[in-house]
Amino acid sequence: MSVPEPVGATDEQQPLVSAVSRFTVLTVNTHKGFTALNRRFILPELREAVRSVSADVVFLQEVHGTHEHHPRRYLNWPAMPQYEFLADTLWPQFAYGRNAVYPAGDHGNALLSKFQIIRHDNLDVSISGHESRGILHCVLRMPGDGREVHAICVHLGLRESHRKAQLKLLIQRMEELPEDAPVVVAGDFNDWRLRADAQLKPCGLHEVFAQLYGKPARSFPARWPALRLDRIYVRNLKASHQQVLAARPWSHLSDHAPLSVEIEL
Repeated sequence: MSVPEPVGATDEQQPLVSAVSRFTVLTVNTHKGFTALNRRFILPELREAVRSVSADVVFLQEVHGTHEHHPRRYLNWPAMPQYEFLADTLWPQFAYGRNAVYPAGDHGNALLSKFQIIRHDNLDVSISGHESRGILHCVLRMPGDGREVHAICVHLGLRESHRKAQLKLLIQRMEELPEDAPVVVAGDFNDWRLRADAQLKPCGLHEVFAQLYGKPARSFPARWPALRLDRIYVRNLKASHQQVLAARPWSHLSDHAPLSVEIEL
């Protein structure tokens, strides 16, 4: 989050920005703004709940970019992409990775950030002929000292063979990064058989709930979490204050319970 330099300012007149040593991460599968079983459109309520957490970086899965028919059916459908509506005025930076495209519109992953997103790209990890999936990779510039943090938003497939192949692509991306680069990987892994950790540990990724409790958090279904589908992994970072947001209002806002954690650089 850089501060513009005033024209003609001297070094003594430059505004100072304190370096950030901690920040909060939230990951949530938005279910395209609908409650479980698509009974009700609740994106405005979801926005208020997301804002209440005051996370610095928000990882979103299943968020609409566009939809042709829904604005005519739902009076409270936003006039902008869902990720921009969720960002509102709290997260000035956002990026979107379009994964699924169909005649009526598209949806994918998004990242909302209070810090500058200096670059981003969307890695297509879809398996031919099956679900459209992607990995959104953003690079954040931290205030003050300008350190870069890699934030990778993930939504993997429902079939285990697909997830295994998609995790290999994620590992390839990790291997392209400097070994000392701080990395946060978060999202919906659909890994109900708990196979991802074994694949990801060799590249230095550690799941923050498993570090504290021995296993990833139960996050699905949101009202009675039983399956450990959602994850937050870190590399070269410390994690604390892990939380599963399964109580009201969260339990009625998506089919997944969001996860949050505090990250220390």
